[in-house]
Parts: sequence; structure tokens; C-alpha cells
Amino acid sequence: MNTSWRALRLFLSSLCLAFVLGGCQSAETTQAGTVGVDRDQRFALSQQEVDKAAAQAYQQTMQEAAKKGALNRNPAQVQRIRAISNRLIPATAAFRKDAPAWKWEVNVLSSKEVNAWCMPGGKMAVYTGLIEQLNASDEELAAVMGHEIAHALREHGRERASQQVAQQTLIGIGAALLGIGDLGAGLANVVADVTIGLPYSRRFETEADRIGVELAARAGYDPRAAISLWQKMIKVGGGGPPQFLSTHPAPESRIQDLQEYSARVMPLYQAAKK
Repeated sequence: MNTSWRALRLFLSSLCLAFVLGGCQSAETTQAGTVGVDRDQRFALSQQEVDKAAAQAYQQTMQEAAKKGALNRNPAQVQRIRAISNRLIPATAAFRKDAPAWKWEVNVLSSKEVNAWCMPGGKMAVYTGLIEQLNASDEELAAVMGHEIAHALREHGRERASQQVAQQTLIGIGAALLGIGDLGAGLANVVADVTIGLPYSRRFETEADRIGVELAARAGYDPRAAISLWQKMIKVGGGGPPQFLSTHPAPESRIQDLQEYSARVMPLYQAAKK
């Protein structure tokens, strides 16, 4: 490749990057809450289109699980998880007034994997491995479910999907310049990937940890259970944390952070218990 062609490609890629980033919009997704989570976020995709894609991806995931006989096999577990979610969901109003009215869906998937997730718009799944391998209490389940709900409230999936779409746009232009065709993917697949497959950043995980303990406290669950929950998660990983925790802060700093923020929201828990 000659120098002039390489320079042209670099110039066009730079223009594309500036166009994509320029098209991003800042948005306030949540109130800061007692935990004080406040960060400027930028999105290249609208909430409506991401929520629509998430609903499509969630339906496909549940249909595949049903075909495998892995969807809601244990009625007692399903009832337990939904009872916890029914207490957590109203507490989301402290961060977003619109969130309690989302079209929430909560299901249990039979899998040995220690995992849970919540797609944009409140489409949630908890794996039986999380319940059984950790022998989790309701308070600990509320901690991890609050953590996952926090990702949806902060629209971390939309934020990651916006980053992915921007990257694919750049790749697509590079592919066109090289004459190798379209390398893009459907938005539903992107949303599924960033929610289930791809790890969130440490910043996203810390935000979810902090909002999660506040949601639990407001719902009447002891927020300190988040500490024992993450300790159990680390032990399950043996020599290291499971994939679920791969991008979290180091265990010591995470636990220290959870101790600080659990203490900060204890008055909310005490008020909720009354």
C-alpha cells in the first residue's frame, strides 16, 4: 500500500470518527441517589431503539431456553426471584421516575453458570447456578439483582451498544475502502452481546455496585449482604473470580467500596424495615 493511499484512509477514518462522536448526545439517565452516582454519558443510539432491540433479543433468548427445557423449570425458584424483583422494581423510582413502569420481565434459566443480567428496559434473567452454587439468601440475591437492575437504569447496555456501533461504523468504512464488504451486525445482536456476552467496564460495574446497594436498602433488604455475596462469588471462582466478575475492581477495593456505600444507605434500609 503506497503512502498516499494510507494517508487517505487515515484521513477518511478520522472524519468518520469525528462524525460518529459528533452524533453522540449527552443524557442524564439517573438521579444521583444517596450513593451519588453522577457521570456524563454519551449515546449514539436512542433509548427507544435500544429498548426495542433488547426486547427482541430477550424474546429470542427465552425462546431458545424454552426449546432446551431450561426456562423456569423450578416454580419455587421462579416465585422467589420474582418476589424479590417485585420489591426492587418500585425502588428504581429513586433513580428514574419512568423505571417502575417499564415492561419488566424476570425469568430463571437452568444453568450451572453463576450469572444474572438485566437488558435495557428491564428484561432480566437469573441463572440457577447463582442461586444453588452460592446458596444465596434473599438479601444476597437482592444484592446481585439490584446490581443488574442498576446496569439497566444507567443504560450501560445502550452506552456499550453505542460504542459498538461506532466501532462497527469505522470497521465498515475500513472494509469498504479495502473492498471486503459489510461487517456490521443487527442491533438486537449487539444489545445481546453487550448485556450477556461482553463484560462491562470497571466504571460501569462500580456504578452498578453502588446503585445496587441503595436499591436493596430501599426495598428493605440489608445492603451489607452485597459484601458476603461478592465474597461468595470470588470463592466460587477458585483461583480467581468467575467470568461474571472479570472486569470488576480488585476484590479488596470492591469490598471496601461496598462497605462504605452499604453504611451510607443503612438509614434507608432501617426506614424501609419500619
